[in-house]
Amino acid sequence: MRLAARHRGTWLGLEDCGLAEVSRIPGRFGSLETASFGTGPPLIMLPGLAGGWRLMAPLARILSRRHKVTLVGFRGDGSTGGPMVADQKPADHAFDVADLISRLRLERPAILGASYGGAVALELALRYPHCVGSLVITGAEAAFRPNIGGAILLRALEHLPLPRTSPFLNQFFNVLHGCRPTPSPVVEFVIDRCWETDQAVVASRLRALEGFDLNERLWEIDTPTLLLAGSKDVVVPPSRQRALASALPEGSFDLIEGAGHIGFLTHRSEVASKVVKFLRQAVASFC
Repeated sequence: MRLAARHRGTWLGLEDCGLAEVSRIPGRFGSLETASFGTGPPLIMLPGLAGGWRLMAPLARILSRRHKVTLVGFRGDGSTGGPMVADQKPADHAFDVADLISRLRLERPAILGASYGGAVALELALRYPHCVGSLVITGAEAAFRPNIGGAILLRALEHLPLPRTSPFLNQFFNVLHGCRPTPSPVVEFVIDRCWETDQAVVASRLRALEGFDLNERLWEIDTPTLLLAGSKDVVVPPSRQRALASALPEGSFDLIEGAGHIGFLTHRSEVASKVVKFLRQAVASFC
């Protein structure tokens, strides 16, 4: 059963997203779309492979009770004012985010990155440490390991024009939940948001992750970092996220029971609670 589109936002607690301040911030390679919520210490949120900032909006709405949250749309999310570069890598997006932080005149904001956005957050902390106060990363690792499912998905995205209703691709979206989900507004929301990112862009990002490997440089990232893993994440299992936390000089690890790869959406209240607690402790330790 598909939920009527006019009801989906309300069921997910998105009715206040219209109150967000949506802007286009000019950059060296085109403008980036941002959405801002709330007041308080600054928190930048970086989205995953597909779905853009709107997929993270339900979590941002909760976090905005304590923080000034800025959601960032990457180049290729349909949020740029210039041409999309086909071979963008996490390092390229990290440059964009560092430039954005400078243009917004933010002083070492906290960064929250999910999945692909987690890779961008790591690159940001490595290349532009002066831009980052603390990190929260979920669903990412120092080097994304290839698997047969990802390889099949990449080939399909590169060579087949898949329709929006493709059962093949939607099954991969379901993997994000860590189990076979019951039809619900959340499932519909994930599919709808992910389809908003062009499949060529998703394929390009998957290809970029094949060459992403920061294992030899993790020791350089001395930013306080929380790895927040879903216990049922089958895309990047908790053991690999825990390994990343252990390899970081200031890394820590926490688990969201029952959550999959998109626990930031399905378990957003628990995620928000852990994020707020960590950021409060990070500020206290810095002082």
